Amino acid sequence: MGQPVASKGRTAPVPTLGKAMLNKYARAFFTRVLTPFAAFLIRRGVSPDMVTLIGTAGVMAGALVFYPRGEFFWGTVVITLFVFSDLVDGNMARQLGRSSRWGAFLDSTLDRVADGAIFGGFALWYAGGGDDLVLCAVSIFCLASGQVVSYTKARGESIGLPVAVNGLVERAERLVISLVAAGFAGLHKFGVPGIQYLLPVALWIVAVGSLVTLIQRVVTVRRESAEAEADEAAAAQEKPQSAAQQNASHGSEAAK
Repeated sequence: MGQPVASKGRTAPVPTLGKAMLNKYARAFFTRVLTPFAAFLIRRGVSPDMVTLIGTAGVMAGALVFYPRGEFFWGTVVITLFVFSDLVDGNMARQLGRSSRWGAFLDSTLDRVADGAIFGGFALWYAGGGDDLVLCAVSIFCLASGQVVSYTKARGESIGLPVAVNGLVERAERLVISLVAAGFAGLHKFGVPGIQYLLPVALWIVAVGSLVTLIQRVVTVRRESAEAEADEAAAAQEKPQSAAQQNASHGSEAAK
């Protein structure tokens, strides 16, 4: 997948120190580890887009085949393996010198599909074998709120706003919290007592965090749009005044 094209806006969100350090060192580590594998795929004629599609298909399979049956450990193992495709395709794009709008679009779109499959798998489990309609509803809320949180940023940027806010629970946090909890919860089938309650706790955390993040982004877009409209109104008032001053200046010169 190509590297995302820089979004338009006056300013970009500044990551928190913890997120910035995690992003810096984690990405540096995985870049070193995955670069040889990415080079191998390139030599085999595999494209970054193909890796993105296969990775998304693998995540969907892990989520929709294992999770609805309550196989959280093995489902998480499969999903985790394919989640790394998101780093591999970007690495391949950099090695090939490709950075396209299409790549950024495909990557973001399939991220939403993969997220939907994960939380959809949880919802199917709790609607069936898990027998808990409340947690089924919480899972569906996590699915929907995650999509809307992403949409608010994309829509805000599409109308020229920077959406300069770091949400409490963004995509990376949603995935890490949910997948780690699901993986550990799956150990209940191997005889670890009480650990199955980690997943319900994680889903509630993600649900509340996503709601807070959604509110943060809506409030930010509202503030930024008001500021942008105020700036435009001020600029519109300055133009007639400037034109009047120029006319007055020309008139005085003509009189001389």
